[in-house]
Amino acid sequence: MELTEPIAIEGDERVQIYEYVEAHGAVDRERAREELFPADPPGDPQYTRAFQHNVAILKRDGYLEEGDDGTLRIAIDVKAEREEFTTEDVDVTIRAARQEDLAGIVGAMRQVVEEMTYIEAETVADELDHENVLLRHNEFESRMFFVATVDGEVVGWAHLHVPNLEKLTHTAELTVGILEEYRGMGIGSQLLDRALEWARASDHEKVYQSVPSTNEAAIEFFEDRDWEIEAVREDHYKLEDEYIDEVMMAIEL
Repeated sequence: MELTEPIAIEGDERVQIYEYVEAHGAVDRERAREELFPADPPGDPQYTRAFQHNVAILKRDGYLEEGDDGTLRIAIDVKAEREEFTTEDVDVTIRAARQEDLAGIVGAMRQVVEEMTYIEAETVADELDHENVLLRHNEFESRMFFVATVDGEVVGWAHLHVPNLEKLTHTAELTVGILEEYRGMGIGSQLLDRALEWARASDHEKVYQSVPSTNEAAIEFFEDRDWEIEAVREDHYKLEDEYIDEVMMAIEL
């Protein structure tokens, strides 16, 4: 299932199961069955059969996927699942993120935020901390993440947020960041390319983001990759009693 596809699940029980899994990010199949289809009286197979049938149909229609360990999660159709490359003797993997990456992504965001160079990432990190769910696809919003990992640990991320509003579905908002120790290796470019590739394949026409005007390195990075400054909001941020402009950038796909 593409994150841009509308949710058109038939059947109240299937909607209930999908919404439960989507709200939890990843959930044990048996736990979901017990909470959504409690057997009454105990041992009545009717409820188990109903749950199994509805999960099977949701998997068939591309709404859910199930891991080998019985974990259910929303299904995301991502082409070119992972890319591996070596830069400066560091082996890097770029791939679609999973629920299990949440802590690593939030940690990377928090470190970048401490540098006071990327304010929007703080908002995303706060949302993830509050919801404890990485990927989203519901009637209100969708969000997709890609990660860069070294030795299995997250060292960078790219995040795309898509509002599920008809007038805005052609756009997506981006945040992207790399831990300081891994900058200058081309990892950021690889993450950005992967995120824009996904946005283009998902029929988005424009991707935008905002950075503080003090983050000159980021502004130069994006301008070198054909991003344009669309607007500047004066004194939009207040960092340590200093007012900083917000630079709003975008790229047409």
